[in-house]
Amino acid sequence: MKIENTKAQMRKGVLEYCILSILQNGDAYTSEILSTLKSAEMIVVEGTIYPLLTRLKNAGLLSYRWEESTSGPPRKYYVLTENGVLFLKELDTTWSNLINAVNLITSQKN
Repeated sequence: MKIENTKAQMRKGVLEYCILSILQNGDAYTSEILSTLKSAEMIVVEGTIYPLLTRLKNAGLLSYRWEESTSGPPRKYYVLTENGVLFLKELDTTWSNLINAVNLITSQKN
């Protein structure tokens, strides 16, 4: 078994949560989201994030608006919907519970 595959699966498992958490701080366009993820050492490529943003939008957790840019084409800004805010609150609780459970289990190593 390759460790890189396991690491990638762990990152993928929390990516939606990370994106929703980024957007709770305000609207952002894709390259801002990618930059925030990269600065946290959560490396994600555009080919991964675009389908994920579309899935979150189709699930009613995000909406978007187009804004003109002075330095290029218009930008699509993503924003949490009311359902997205509620969903994120639920994920916050789940994440906290998961951290506690994993810490409890991993601290019992011999």
